[in-house]
Amino acid sequence: MLPREALLKGAPDREAIARVIDQAEQALRTWEVVVTDFCAPPLIAEIQARFGTLTELHFLPWGGYPQAERQRLAIARAEIPLETEQIPLTALDVAGNFLFDPASHRDFLGALLGTGLVREKVGDIILLGERGAQVIVMPEVAEFVSLHLNQVRTVPVKAKAITLEELKIRPPKTKEMTTVEASLRLDAIASAGFGLSRSKMADAVNQGNVQVNWKPITQSSYALKAGDLVTYRGKGRLEIGEITVTKKERYRIQLTRYI
Repeated sequence: MLPREALLKGAPDREAIARVIDQAEQALRTWEVVVTDFCAPPLIAEIQARFGTLTELHFLPWGGYPQAERQRLAIARAEIPLETEQIPLTALDVAGNFLFDPASHRDFLGALLGTGLVREKVGDIILLGERGAQVIVMPEVAEFVSLHLNQVRTVPVKAKAITLEELKIRPPKTKEMTTVEASLRLDAIASAGFGLSRSKMADAVNQGNVQVNWKPITQSSYALKAGDLVTYRGKGRLEIGEITVTKKERYRIQLTRYI
């Protein structure tokens, strides 16, 4: 049995973590690969942090393509290899003429949930402009969506299954940069990465608009490290790369901004 109370201690979403504990224990008990529903990035980060010290288990997240935000997690004993093919997913093309009534991500999600689906059954939604969108769902709801998703906003739509290889994924736009700072403070590095004044960045942090590794951080003095992912609501993401110390004992930091 897993140390349930220790894994749940201080969890922001105890119910979600408890479900994962149950699934992890099932994987240990049956020697089978157990797959979760779709999880949002903050929950994935929370699961990986809480379960990361358990040597008897390992996890593999996959949402249909490398940059997917919402992903399912495969859970298995450490002795059992995990591959993305073990995580069942179905892609749907939701086609319609949105030339005169453009639809947003929220519009497509609202239409999907309006059919009776719960959010955990729906992965990423990839907008295709005036011709509709592509949606990743759990296989058991694909036929239901095809039958019941008939309209988004005022536009009639038709949903049909496609292969994951047919997803029209645009590579993320990135900007590489280097900054030299006196410290590794969040406000200092993020202000350089997002091109804002340090005072504006500090205000954004204090107001709860900034996350580090998908967790809200409200302290401007929070120390970043290599590999951290900083998300600024409405501004994109910033990945912290290699950090070296200069001769003047300042920090030279490689940054990648996702626009």
